[in-house]
Amino acid sequence: MERKGSGEKKSERPRRKPAGAAVLQDTVTDAIQRALFEEWAETGYSALRMERIAARAGVGKAALYRRSKSKFELVTEAVKSAATGLTPIPDTGSFEKDVARLMRRMAATLRHPLVRRILPDLYAEHARSDELAELLESVTRDRRAQAMVMLDRAIERGELTEDTDRQMILDMFIAPLYWHVIVQHRPVRSADIQRFTKLVLSV
Repeated sequence: MERKGSGEKKSERPRRKPAGAAVLQDTVTDAIQRALFEEWAETGYSALRMERIAARAGVGKAALYRRSKSKFELVTEAVKSAATGLTPIPDTGSFEKDVARLMRRMAATLRHPLVRRILPDLYAEHARSDELAELLESVTRDRRAQAMVMLDRAIERGELTEDTDRQMILDMFIAPLYWHVIVQHRPVRSADIQRFTKLVLSV
């Protein structure tokens, strides 16, 4: 019987994929973030507890602490994750149409039951918490930078002038909607979107 040469390589077993703590499952992360927002809407930020979030998500507290070391870190990741895909900035080729579409998208976001309860609490808490103030400032800064691209395109097309007060326009995107939906609890109709759009265009 012929013997195998000494230089022949031994067959290697396929490497096992990492499991357990080495992998953070997206489905679990999504469940945790959803539970966090639901708890936040019910109790407010100051009353948020990691054990209650874990129980609502149907996971152990260890699953939370594998993702975040504290409640604030968990909130930070959840808020930033939600903010990234909340209201995409439109690009229709027309500034007026962009504004109207963005207004409709923001109105839909503000009407969401969780957003309507969490957002006022977030603004109230940020006055008492430097951490939350920094988080809110960071998210707001990123969102305004995204919207600024829309204004730059309008200037390139000649729809806005170079000396346009961009910061004022960015303020006007959200201010009337926030007051209308969050403060006054009023529905947003097509006529309201048209009125708010004209308000932005008049700046």
